[in-house]
Amino acid sequence: MASQNIEMIIKTIENINCSELNIYKQLRENAFRDDNSFIADSPKVVNLLLEEDIEVKSILATQEYYDEFEELIASKNIPKLYVASKDEMQKIVGHKIHHNCMMHGIRPNDTTLENLDDNIIMLDNITSTENIGSIARSAVGLGVTSYLVPKQSPHPFSRRALRVSMGYASMLKTHIYDDIFQTIKELKANGYKIFAAEVTPNSTFLSDIKVPKKWVILMGHEGHGISKEVLEICDEVVTIEMQPNVKSFNVAVASSIIMYKFKN
Repeated sequence: MASQNIEMIIKTIENINCSELNIYKQLRENAFRDDNSFIADSPKVVNLLLEEDIEVKSILATQEYYDEFEELIASKNIPKLYVASKDEMQKIVGHKIHHNCMMHGIRPNDTTLENLDDNIIMLDNITSTENIGSIARSAVGLGVTSYLVPKQSPHPFSRRALRVSMGYASMLKTHIYDDIFQTIKELKANGYKIFAAEVTPNSTFLSDIKVPKKWVILMGHEGHGISKEVLEICDEVVTIEMQPNVKSFNVAVASSIIMYKFKN
């Protein structure tokens, strides 16, 4: 698509309350529509997503954004490009923003358990959207390419999680599961060894772990950790060695430390 074609399809917003733009104020935080629509914020996140194989429905941005990234936008077949001032964008979403670009896209389909890679980071009832995004970013950076997230937790493509991950969540094979017990059973049947990250009397120090080819690292709830019932069905419990007066790390930090050790 040539730059002239971009200029031809860019639509200047004349009415910020028009129905076409409702999605940019409706899909806040963990909100999704039945068609798997999501909203991404900021040029860094949007540009990374544009480089992935993700369906893009529209972009809402300032003219400066279109001018700066004209070549990248031209490489995608995007049906609608809306241009507005930053002030108008803030009025559309209903709050102050620190960027000049938003994107409406469609989430990729979940990856089945059978098609996940040999190394998996799995979450058990994580409640923080920031942690969901931070763990996704670290996983990509450390080469852990599959992400298992419970249905009740924020989705990695929720607005804030995607922003915290800097868009890198789109590079993961993600599977959203319902039942942790059934999911772990299936993973074991598929040849994975399940390592639960928890502090217990019988846990193995991270430095002593023998890492197999196929593994799953299970991270627990930010406050309650992993339940006794779930720990009993895991293969091994791993603990990060810490100073005596420190009880635990933030779950995103702990995930990064363990993933680094397992990959190295």
